[in-house]
Amino acid sequence: MSFNKDIFTVDLMLGIPEDEDRSDWYTFMEPLLRDEESKSMFKMPAQYMFKDIPETGSHDDFIKYTLDQMDKHHIDMAMVGFDESSETKKRALEKHQDRFFFDTPVTPNNKDEAARIRMYFENYGIKAVSAFPSGVYPQVAINDPAWHPIYETCVDLDIPFFCCVGVPGPRIPLAPQKVELIDEVCWYFPELKFVMRHGAEPWTELAVKLMLKYPNLYYSTSAFTPKHYPKNIINYANTRGREKILYAGYFPMGLSLDKIFSELKDVPFKPDVFESFLGGNAKKLFNL
Repeated sequence: MSFNKDIFTVDLMLGIPEDEDRSDWYTFMEPLLRDEESKSMFKMPAQYMFKDIPETGSHDDFIKYTLDQMDKHHIDMAMVGFDESSETKKRALEKHQDRFFFDTPVTPNNKDEAARIRMYFENYGIKAVSAFPSGVYPQVAINDPAWHPIYETCVDLDIPFFCCVGVPGPRIPLAPQKVELIDEVCWYFPELKFVMRHGAEPWTELAVKLMLKYPNLYYSTSAFTPKHYPKNIINYANTRGREKILYAGYFPMGLSLDKIFSELKDVPFKPDVFESFLGGNAKKLFNL
């Protein structure tokens, strides 16, 4: 029996593949890649960090395939990146609102982005936006005023802002994602619900300090296998940060759910912390 069978579980970073080849997921980053290995050899730009990228195979119905993977590991709901050009995502939204909810990736380089977020919110019910400051081209630092219309829109719609922070996996500059930059954003936008993605390394101590400082700052575990969760993040969850640390995987982008859940049961969270971490905190954050 899976250890989380009776725990409401929400995965805050999961993808629905649309074909066997997922290379088009990373074309937005191509202008930033300079080394030959990243440009021509990798299946995904941070492949050197992920030894066993899941092979999804070919399926007539990738939504059913994804739901089967979720059911196998007792994942009740998952947040998936949404774009209205994807018929698969629109069908998942229409047919499976009880299992999927959606964020939309954003870039401040699109001057109409705030208006698009509002349209997606009104037409498709998106519940969050997500950002990769080091991955947009040109890069834009977390505290750059170019983000302000997006932050203001998130506050106005009362939806969280999920943001990659710390050293990025792909071989691109890290400066836009330094954790110290979050301090200015949380100070200037105290009502913004800001969720850190992808580790915040090597500045996890600072990430904890900032979560203590700002009530609307959170941390998600996306792109990390559980055996590599930072020790200070685990300690924070077990003490003062029980309501601040949220589970997120990375399937099928870089990690399999089999690997994540085979390790997850061994993370030294307190039992009541597991319930908050796996789904309770997401339930509150999104009013699920």
